[in-house]
Amino acid sequence: MSKHIDTADLKIQGAQQVMTVTEFALQYKITSDEQLRLTKLLGMFATKQEFLMDVRLKSRIRH
Repeated sequence: MSKHIDTADLKIQGAQQVMTVTEFALQYKITSDEQLRLTKLLGMFATKQEFLMDVRLKSRIRH
């Protein structure tokens, strides 16, 4: 048995959230060079999961 799902009732959150490159860059403190690379790769909008899969983050571990 199948059931109709109204997409207006769905709550999009977490990794499925669509955001702009600038929003993502501010949230994850991304450099402008990396921001430009993500824009060329994905465009101005993408899901948070796509950004996280393609971003090159610097290590935060101290040596």
